[in-house]
Amino acid sequence: MKVLVTGGTGFTGKALVKRLLDEGHEVVSLDYREGLKTEEIRQWGATVVIGSVTDREVVARCMAGVDIVQHMAAAFRELDVPNSHYDEVNVGGTRIVLEEAFKVGVKKFIYTSTCGVHGNVDVPPADENSPIQPADYYQRTKYEAEPLVLEYHRKGMPAVILRPAAIYGPGDPERFSMIFKRVSRGTFPMFGSGKTLYHPLYIDNLVDALMLAMEPGKGDGEAYLIADEEFVQIETLVRKVGQALGVNVQIPHFPILPLMIAGHLCEKVCKPFKITPPIFPRRVDWYRQNRAFNIAKAKRDLGYNPRIGLDEGLKRTGEWYRREGYIV
Repeated sequence: MKVLVTGGTGFTGKALVKRLLDEGHEVVSLDYREGLKTEEIRQWGATVVIGSVTDREVVARCMAGVDIVQHMAAAFRELDVPNSHYDEVNVGGTRIVLEEAFKVGVKKFIYTSTCGVHGNVDVPPADENSPIQPADYYQRTKYEAEPLVLEYHRKGMPAVILRPAAIYGPGDPERFSMIFKRVSRGTFPMFGSGKTLYHPLYIDNLVDALMLAMEPGKGDGEAYLIADEEFVQIETLVRKVGQALGVNVQIPHFPILPLMIAGHLCEKVCKPFKITPPIFPRRVDWYRQNRAFNIAKAKRDLGYNPRIGLDEGLKRTGEWYRREGYIV
């Protein structure tokens, strides 16, 4: 099939593009700027179009002959932009991609949302019917696009929504790098109790789910939480990273309130100058917001079965960080 991947040079997008090409599909990747990753996926055989999902003409050009749309392009962790940018890309851009996909009659539309739409999980583990309580503008705008996806499903374009948990794995220099870097030094400062729940998602497991969602009749009109088999306390996660690296990590505890205040102050001070703050509320949330999910629905409907467990995933990720020089 011919598959359009929006955001195809992001961490998840690139992994999906590789899998699609390996399985013999034709891939068009829509990305907002040139870079080393765009050249890499070109060499793999993907067609790369440079432009934004907010540009209707570019999106329409990408849709020619497309059978499946994997829509994962989003404004994410962009701290030097106004909040309206998240609305324009995550809601407005999704609307444009949906409209143009519907015009050409694509066979299926897969929208990558986020588990963050559930915010802090009050009664873990959460399922798809748990309260929707996004904690920031990224999570809010990702959820606001979900009803648009379901609207086009009702119009006759099969569509599925996936809500991934905390994605990590080889190839991503950002998401888990801070954890691995601190652990590699032998000490990991823990703010709060360390008992907050966290639910990782290894990149290969997520790509499995994205591929399953493309199959005809699977998950149409539904939303699915996608995560690994187990969730853990964040202090347990830190110790498991230590085991993966062969480091006996020390975990001193500190009160979290000063960190919360510092996060809000840093964001307010840095934002007018378009400077990425060293600490911000979303980063502080890692220490205090529960993320734990029930993936039974995805298992039942999609046939999803996370193949890579946490220990193996952390081992592979640590090896990649060392190989690429992110840690010693």
